[in-house]
Amino acid sequence: MERKATLHRWESMPTEQLNERIGRRMICGDRMMVAHIYLKKGAVVPRHQHENEQITYVLEGALRFRLGEEGAQQVDVRSGEVLTIPPNLPHTAEALEDTIDVDIFDPPRQDWLAGNDAYLRGGS
Repeated sequence: MERKATLHRWESMPTEQLNERIGRRMICGDRMMVAHIYLKKGAVVPRHQHENEQITYVLEGALRFRLGEEGAQQVDVRSGEVLTIPPNLPHTAEALEDTIDVDIFDPPRQDWLAGNDAYLRGGS
């Protein structure tokens, strides 16, 4: 049986407010996930790592990433720029201004789908 494609509209997807400074919308396929992340200036995504490969594309604003065990690699990602993060690389992110970014994950983030992402829900 042939499978069918599914059309999604961001404005129709529910926004999940994770804390006072971070919200997100997600769309999940079989093997990939894409999310819009909404960060207010000063929002911090605490240090974490995951098995998923991640691509972050900043649509508006700017994020400062600190990558590696000690956060030694610092990368500022601005509007129109893309950062690729390999699986299991520890990282943090801080919104340098109000930011909208697109995060793509392979495979989908099961912790996000199950709501087991306490590192985001208790953050600033």
